[in-house]
Amino acid sequence: MKKALAEYSNLRSHRAKSRCRVLLSRLRSTRTGLGLLIAASSLTACGLQPMYAGGGSGAVAQGLGAIEVPAIEGRSGWLVRNALNDRFGAGGGATARYRLDVRLDEKLEGLGVLADDTVSRERLTLRARYQLVDIASESVLLDATDGTDAGIDVVSSEYAVIAAEQSAGERLAKDLADRITARVALALRKQQQ
Repeated sequence: MKKALAEYSNLRSHRAKSRCRVLLSRLRSTRTGLGLLIAASSLTACGLQPMYAGGGSGAVAQGLGAIEVPAIEGRSGWLVRNALNDRFGAGGGATARYRLDVRLDEKLEGLGVLADDTVSRERLTLRARYQLVDIASESVLLDATDGTDAGIDVVSSEYAVIAAEQSAGERLAKDLADRITARVALALRKQQQ
């Protein structure tokens, strides 16, 4: 009987501790949330504004929609161009005011060479040099480079390796397009201020 009572009291104290932990975590999250709210409100006082203020009719979104991306060489170029057009919202009927010239450098290198001189890991690197050009004046508004890379495991199946390389190339193209879009949006915002 004493043993059962001791187990019951231990169970009760465990539940009480568990409830205290839940209450403390709620208090911490409330404090964190309150701190974030105060920090966010203080940032508005320093002139910080959202990049895409005004949504689709905002100045940056309108500028992105007015960018023409000429064809880029190669399969990766095709993927990057399509991703850029998706992000810019091209084809919305706006006349092109800007041109984004992109040159890609794609490299696949073997890493992790085993004792029998076979490669166990590869790195696919995709680098871009791009220029945002004002079509009317032919002046360069942005001249930048960016890049991204991915690791690929080399397995015994050639099909699996080829599929992994293609999948990595698609991910890199999307990632590179995201990076380029962010830099171009910043350049357009600076130009319009």
